[in-house]
Amino acid sequence: KKSGNIMEDKNQTDLSEFVILGFSNLNELQFLLFTIFFLTYICTLGGNIFIILVTMADPHLHTPMYYFLGNLAFLDICYTTTNVPQMMVHLLSEKKSISYMRCVAQLFAFIFFVGSECLLLAAMAYDRYIAICKPLRYSVIMNKTLCSQLAASCWTGGFLNSVVHTVLTFRLPFCGNNQINYFFYDIPPLLILSCGDTSINKLALLCIGVFIGWMPFLCIVLSYLYIISAILRIHSSEGRKKAFSTCASHLIVVLLYYGSAIFTYVRPISAYSLEKDRLISVLYSVVTPMLNPIIYTLRNKDIKEAMKTVGSRW
Repeated sequence: KKSGNIMEDKNQTDLSEFVILGFSNLNELQFLLFTIFFLTYICTLGGNIFIILVTMADPHLHTPMYYFLGNLAFLDICYTTTNVPQMMVHLLSEKKSISYMRCVAQLFAFIFFVGSECLLLAAMAYDRYIAICKPLRYSVIMNKTLCSQLAASCWTGGFLNSVVHTVLTFRLPFCGNNQINYFFYDIPPLLILSCGDTSINKLALLCIGVFIGWMPFLCIVLSYLYIISAILRIHSSEGRKKAFSTCASHLIVVLLYYGSAIFTYVRPISAYSLEKDRLISVLYSVVTPMLNPIIYTLRNKDIKEAMKTVGSRW
């Protein structure tokens, strides 16, 4: 009898695939949603690839600010590509399932890129702090070595964060029910689906979320307090306007990204609602990567000048 119970438990927990319900309750809007996601994805790829090419092609943009911007654009391409194509496939296909190992890989990649972007936004805030508060020492402090080290630290931190969460998530048992009422594979819906003890996972989400989410966000806030203080000490209105314009794009991106990401990950799982929070997930995984290149292009004179220069050269 004991052996039979073990076999029954094994059959219940060894799932070979997961099913993403996504927009299953909106059958009449499937094609419309596919079109919206497709156009959004194309805009995301086009805008971010454009930023990478322009910053590489124009020597005037070979500065720390645009080095980090190129990293941000690459991250946006990566984590959008992790989820959006799969979401589009599920909108048009009858089969909305994905194998267990593909789910593991997709979750790992998504958490990796999301965590790396959180840290990268903090590195970009530090760059703006040095540029405005210590302009005479900017080229000495923000040298190529430091920029490379900051970028590498962001990618390494995102990687380690993803390893921990992926291992902890997929050590859990999933008892029979493999249907996820969500758009893609993420930590909170998988924890809700599990029938095992998720207390360690919840603790890891909150603790690691402090280092990946809240600490970088607080560093950004602290940087901008110093930046605003320095800008207010500038006597000419033209000087204040120019100084603030170099930070405005980054500040808008931070508010969009951190607002949705912290809301999703750095809070108790008991307060999580799949129905209500799916729109938040679409915001930071689909909409924000598309808006980033638009925000930086429209508000950045250097990018506009580089577009003219590179365009005339081509």
